[in-house]
Amino acid sequence: MNQITPPSKIEIIPPGAPFSDAQRAWLNGFLAGALGFDGSVPLSSAQNGAVLAPAGEVDDGEEPWHDQTLPIAERMKLAEGRPLRRRMMAAMAQQDCGQCGYNCRDYSEAISSRSEARLNLCVPGGKETARMLKTLHEELDKAPEATKPSKEAPSSAKVSVVVSEPGRSRDNPVEATFLSRRLLNKPGSEKETWHIEFDLAESGLDYVVGDSFGIFAQNDVGLVDQIIALLGASHTTEVRGKTLRQCLIEDVSLSPAPDTLFELISFVTGGTIREKARRLAQGEDPDGDAATLDVMAVLQKFSGVRPHPEAFIEALEPLQPRLYSISSSHNATPGKLSLTVDSVRYVIGKRKRLGLASTFLAERINPGDQVKVYVQRAHGFALPADPKTPIIMVGPGTGIAPFRAFLLDRRAAGAPGKNWLFFGHQRSDCDFFYADELNAMKTSGLLTRLALAWSRDGEKKFYVQDRMREVGREVWNWLAEGAHLYICGDAKRMAKDVERALVDIVTQFGARSTDEAVAFVGELKKKGRFQLDVY
Repeated sequence: MNQITPPSKIEIIPPGAPFSDAQRAWLNGFLAGALGFDGSVPLSSAQNGAVLAPAGEVDDGEEPWHDQTLPIAERMKLAEGRPLRRRMMAAMAQQDCGQCGYNCRDYSEAISSRSEARLNLCVPGGKETARMLKTLHEELDKAPEATKPSKEAPSSAKVSVVVSEPGRSRDNPVEATFLSRRLLNKPGSEKETWHIEFDLAESGLDYVVGDSFGIFAQNDVGLVDQIIALLGASHTTEVRGKTLRQCLIEDVSLSPAPDTLFELISFVTGGTIREKARRLAQGEDPDGDAATLDVMAVLQKFSGVRPHPEAFIEALEPLQPRLYSISSSHNATPGKLSLTVDSVRYVIGKRKRLGLASTFLAERINPGDQVKVYVQRAHGFALPADPKTPIIMVGPGTGIAPFRAFLLDRRAAGAPGKNWLFFGHQRSDCDFFYADELNAMKTSGLLTRLALAWSRDGEKKFYVQDRMREVGREVWNWLAEGAHLYICGDAKRMAKDVERALVDIVTQFGARSTDEAVAFVGELKKKGRFQLDVY
């Protein structure tokens, strides 16, 4: 008697999906039939995700929104019609800086899989990103059951935040010793830029050039005391197991004001004040001052409102670490690390505002103090693997930081590759950072070319991108030889302008049309020959 072999069981729907056995069996059969699938080759997780994506959503794997220079509205438009997790990625500030503890793709994956509940970790994105993520998260909650991720399903994004060792993640910092600060500007400068030194010997940390250094700064005591006075509270009031003063110094962000603070004010007030607070919480700007409202400014704006200290603290965002490009080489000076930091100080109305970490490093810590820190590995910003490869570095202002590190590292390793640095700032006589050091590198031959641009020395402003155009033929020749090009600095203006100059150079000296030149620059990026560290 011949035995009939039953067909192999087809499993397209993952076991963790939120269906009963009967529902899963029916869906497996339906999808197998619709796909002409006989069960011999199982679908990959990516194929499963494509099958189960909501109708109308497509995902071709491309990420056109992943561009630091694009405003969030343009990024979201580019992501229209993509799966929710991809639109969440478009909401990120597109730095891949790692400050959130992920890269942008993994952070969005973690939120959409519900393995990450915090929607406020994208510091460069600020309130714009947090608000967009909140809106998209609400969409996730409203999604049909069949498209919701399983809470039990394993997630690759979860793996990305597992802390392997101390000092390698914002979630597991270590302490390093602050050694010194040295002002890099000379008298007459409009800037305040510091060379900062840390001792890593006791922390056990090392790093490679291109990495960033995460610092957990503390809020200014004077600002904290003014906020406590506006609350009408005592600085010794206990909150979260410590004094209100310590909590405000160490635990919460005081700028900008979060939507939850406006929500709190709306709950404890009424009338026109409540309505105004509600509108601010929804992202509106009833008085035209929303962009200037930090926590203290909100308490001044709603001066009659004094929320309970505990409720007030709960309404604030946690204090986030700040990342800085490392300007030293572990190979050149083991156990030591340096940063190049602009102090941020400005005035709104009659009140002075301070950058959190920059002024913490410039004035609020002393040599010998311990600071919580971590090393953030770079995402695609590193020296070429071949030490003979030429490099072109464009780093105006504090953008020089990683390129100083590159040069120190190449000198320590005896790398034979040519090195060309474009550096610029306002004035040559007071803003030429590391002048003696760079000139010595040029004399020794380590720095093959040093191109300088000073925007305030002449009647007409002159920037690094202008200097690039002047020597465009040589830039093209270096690229033709296989040079890698790097940019460090402001994403919204400088990086755009430098990339535009590069396109012009390729057009003129590479005998290409503008479209072909844009495509050429795009290929440089894809091949890792054009890398950006922008903010």
